[in-house]
Amino acid sequence: MTSQEVRLCSLLLREHFGEVVEKVGRHLLRSGAQNLRTILHETGVSLKLVKKSLCVLVQHGICLYSPGRKGPGSPTEYRTSSDLILRILRYPRYIYTAKTLYGDTGELIIEELLQRGHMTLSSTVKTVADRLTQNMEEGRSMDYSEVSSAFSKLVETHFLQRCPPAAAAASPKDGTSPAAGPPAIPGTPSAPVSVAPPAPESFADCYKVPQVTLTGRGKRQLAIEDGEEQRSAKRARMDSSAHGDEGIYWQVNFERFHQHFRDQAIISAVANKLDQTSSEIVRTMLRMSEVTTSPTAPCTKPLSANEIFRSLPVAYNIARPILDQYLTLLVDDPMEFVGKAGESGGGMFVVNLHKSLANLARATLESAVQERFGSRSARIFRLLLRKRHLEQKQVEDFAMIPAKEAKDMLYTLLSQNLVQLQEVPKTPDYAPSRTFYLYTVNQLPTARMLLQNCFKTVANLIERRLFETKESKRLLDKSQRIEAILASLQASGAEPEQLTEVEEMITAPEKQQLDSLKLHVNKLDSAENQVDETIFLLESYVNSTSASS
Repeated sequence: MTSQEVRLCSLLLREHFGEVVEKVGRHLLRSGAQNLRTILHETGVSLKLVKKSLCVLVQHGICLYSPGRKGPGSPTEYRTSSDLILRILRYPRYIYTAKTLYGDTGELIIEELLQRGHMTLSSTVKTVADRLTQNMEEGRSMDYSEVSSAFSKLVETHFLQRCPPAAAAASPKDGTSPAAGPPAIPGTPSAPVSVAPPAPESFADCYKVPQVTLTGRGKRQLAIEDGEEQRSAKRARMDSSAHGDEGIYWQVNFERFHQHFRDQAIISAVANKLDQTSSEIVRTMLRMSEVTTSPTAPCTKPLSANEIFRSLPVAYNIARPILDQYLTLLVDDPMEFVGKAGESGGGMFVVNLHKSLANLARATLESAVQERFGSRSARIFRLLLRKRHLEQKQVEDFAMIPAKEAKDMLYTLLSQNLVQLQEVPKTPDYAPSRTFYLYTVNQLPTARMLLQNCFKTVANLIERRLFETKESKRLLDKSQRIEAILASLQASGAEPEQLTEVEEMITAPEKQQLDSLKLHVNKLDSAENQVDETIFLLESYVNSTSASS
């Protein structure tokens, strides 16, 4: 793990969970699996805070626990990884995807589960229905059945899954799996859990929605004091055990979201390279195999042309001969988005997931070189990617660039580790006069290097955003207080003169400063999301290459 990954993970943990959790999480990142006593000794944090920090990390799936490596009876060990923490960076994208696919209800379901780590179905339905009712017109409310239906759709498409049972990895002798439950509390004696935690898909009821007796509608929350709010939250927790799903907790299936992001990237690339109809054909093929294809598979399951034709959207009205022509075009395309796997059923076709990701990663690398070093350097980089090994004279000739400029560009790319130099000696003594010097590009190491640069960029963006908000903290606090006063006055039916008087508490220069701050923060947020798209693409390519090798 690199220092840039650790730095970015630390910033994400501090921003979302606070400094204590960040200290414990950073220690686990750097030190690997450790038991409670070691964490307590090396971090210098009190036992109570370490336990609470581990509970928070386990609750959100960021920390994993397993029995100690010294044998039976040894203390439970806790560990984390950068992959688990970096999911936090993608939270806005998960929520936006749920909103796009399932509307406001799906958005709030995913948002609640991301905020709390895991919840029961009944608790989620009640919370989301109350939030939706709060934003509806007076007299209207959201029915629990509508939220429950959206929840079932998310489970049906595998965007949600049950948390693995607490002792699922114990391999019980009777072959049964205990009921799912929240993670064990840190500091308790080691449970019989295997070193590799069970995947949620490893037990049969992972995507089975329980029968829940839940009727009613969302309630509008009134303005209450903090103590009363805590009491009402406690009552809600006590009431949640009467709906038939107690002990069955649900979590977000991040792998399924990543699969959706990957599919959307491939569909978008096909649309840009060919046309919209081709992208719809690829979309249909991916949709038909999204649940049956493993996330690490190099290609989808083979689909016949007849199956694809029957599954195409009716609105496109594509005739069968036209579909055959498009499939042939996709198979013959140099990008190899689609491959042919057989001739039965009018032809068997697959979507080449690994090759598609490799081509997308290559395009990303070429774009990064062009933006940083110019179009001529990008031409040389692209030439080396295609020709694999070339001497300097060949680069000059093929790229049609003067010798002096080509030499400078090659050395610049070489100094940045974007291009590698390989020596091929004619004789064992490696004499320069009898050695070929070949320039080449190794795509995988270059992608890894660009990935580290992306981590550094996102960490810098987060630090800049935190600095901007810290500098204007007093003004932001004042703005929030005034907004709260306005909201309470509007709820109580205050006159317009009163509202205007409160609004004027912020002066014109302060308003201008607030607008400027919001503009800067929005730009930084947008930049974070854009860099995260590049991170996801490069990570998918690196992981796909590791899985296929």
